Parts: sequence; structure tokens; C-alpha cells
Amino acid sequence: MEIIHRNIDETLKMWVNRKKVLVLIGARQVGKTTLLTRLFSGAEQQVWFNADEINIKERLEILTLENIRSLIGDNKLVVIDEVQRVSNSGLLLKLMIDNFPDVQFVATGSSALEISDRVFEPLTGRHLLFHLHPFTMCEMYPKATLFQLEQKLPFHLIYGSYPDIFNHPNDAELLLKNLAGQYLYKDVLIWKDIRKPELLDKLLKLLAYQMGAEVSLHELAQQLRVKSETVADYIDLLEKAFVVFRLKAFSTNDRKEISKMSKVYFWDNGIRNAIINQFNDISIRPDVGALWENFVVSERMKMNKVFRPDVQSYFWRNYNGSEVDYIETINNHIFAYEMKWNTRKNQKVSKAFINAYENANTQVITPLNFGDFIGV
Repeated sequence: MEIIHRNIDETLKMWVNRKKVLVLIGARQVGKTTLLTRLFSGAEQQVWFNADEINIKERLEILTLENIRSLIGDNKLVVIDEVQRVSNSGLLLKLMIDNFPDVQFVATGSSALEISDRVFEPLTGRHLLFHLHPFTMCEMYPKATLFQLEQKLPFHLIYGSYPDIFNHPNDAELLLKNLAGQYLYKDVLIWKDIRKPELLDKLLKLLAYQMGAEVSLHELAQQLRVKSETVADYIDLLEKAFVVFRLKAFSTNDRKEISKMSKVYFWDNGIRNAIINQFNDISIRPDVGALWENFVVSERMKMNKVFRPDVQSYFWRNYNGSEVDYIETINNHIFAYEMKWNTRKNQKVSKAFINAYENANTQVITPLNFGDFIGV
């Protein structure tokens, strides 16, 4: 099996043995354990604990120095997988780093919601947080030409970029259906003890069909026959479970521009297609434009998380209906991008946006020029 080096590798290496707990979060099966196993493959005196195992979880929940000392032993590296399973996990890690400063502690988690609730507050000033997402194109094909990347697009627009999908492309559909089921029923439902899994299922399908479009909580609530607050809570939960992410509206003129709406994207095209059970070939897909937009925006967001964390991401629309797919701002500079799958048309960024923001940099991203935009 091919070894894939992740964009975050060097950043993680830089912070090893600097008296900080390293917390690596991301959805299940994005490769957290694989990354850490490779990163620490040469380290001696290391011990790993998987908090998904009941006996390990219960032992880690005994918060005495005597117990912690017996767990650590003479090891210089301690890794705790799925740390959110451990009650008072933040206090556990605080006791570890405060009392064993010469040991490198690493924790992984699959829920930003539970990680933030249980870990971050006790660990103030003692930890560094890192996100890991499904593979990026530059991770999968680091030496590919733009033309070679273009040939890979039909597969990844449909099946996404999870490690298991990349490594077993012939089984992609079956693997994705199983993975989507884990999202819905193993993790998300358990985290919040959701009483109506069918409601979450319906919401995910609605979001999948509206992928890349503006989302109205009121309209979703009407379709689902629930309160808008319930829909907002569920979308927030899905975001913290690394299923979707939101872009807010960019606006400097509330009277002319939308300012309170959001667009919802999926971190992975394959998960989105599994939710609606749609794996038809790209050549006959009526939603190819939405697939392209979701793919490119998610690739850009994954790249920015590692290399450009100060960038702010938005979309733009005015009340006359003119819009721009994706906006970035950094150091008071504005960059506007339209995502277009069709390379035969002469595509341009909205004239209304250009007139409103004359100093903005604009570009149309197509399969013929997307390489630089996603960091390849």
C-alpha cells in the first residue's frame, strides 16, 4: 500500500517534545492513527491506548497519579486514541503533562464537539490543536501534472478522497455506504443522544441536494416539520462531526448584499453521494456543477487549514441575485472565485461584484487551471 505523506506532517514534527499535548482531530478513518504511527515509527519507549476499548477507557478514568504513573511506565511517548470517550479527559491530560513534563502526550478525537467540551478548557495553554481531513489531491498525487490530475477528477468528484477509497477504488461504493452509516449512527447520534435519527437522516439528504447552495433554516424546518432552532442545532452538530462546513456571506453593505445566510458544503464528495445513494458516472450527472464547486472549495479549505490559517472564507450575493461562489479575505485583500466545470464557455466573475469591489482579485476556476488553487 502506498505511503501518503500528509500536509500536516512537518507541522506536527516541529512541535514534538516541546512540552505540549498534541491533539489531532478529524472524522473517523481520515488516517489519524496511520499518520501518528508513521510519524513515531522510530520512537522508542512508546505506549498507545485506544479509549474505544471499555477496559482501557475505564482505566484512563482513574485520575490518580499512582494510576497514571502505572500507565505511563518508562515510556517517553503516550498516545490516546479517541480521547473524547474518556470522562474528564482534559483533566487526565492536564495531570499527565503537569506531572510528567518529559513525556510527549498525543491525543486523537473524532468529535470537535466533545473534544472542546472535555479537553480544551482544562488544557488551556498546554495543548496544540491540529485538524486532519480526507486526502487532498496534492497528497494523493504529489508529482502529477495538471493534465494527469484532470484525468483523476471524474473518480474523486463521485467517490471523494477518504484513504480507504483511494487505496481500494474498486470497492469505493460499498466502502462509502459503510462510512456514511458510521457518520450517522455510530458517532453523531451517540454524541448528542439524538432521539430522532430519521430526522437527522432527512436533514442530511436535504443538505446533500442543496450542496453549495444557500441554506434557509426556516425552509428546512418547514420541510422537516420541526423548529428552526432544531435544524440549526443539527447542522452545528454535523459541522462539529466533520461531515459538513458552512460559509458565511461576505458583506460590507447590508442594504444591498446578503449578510445573514450561509452555504453548506460537505468535506467529502463521496460522503455526500453516499447519503443520496447516487454514484452515476460524471458524464450523465445533472449535478456536476455542484459536485465541482464542492470539490474545489473543500480542497481549498483543507489546504488553508494547514498552510493559510489566517484566511477567512465566504460567499457573496446581492439582493439582485448576482453572486460569487467563493470569497477569501486576508490582510484587507479580497479574492473572488467562480467554480465552473464547463471549460467551453467564456466564464467571468459577476460584474456586479467587480463593480462593488474594484480592487478585488478575481478568477474563474475550471478543470483546466485548478491545480494552483488547490495547492498542487
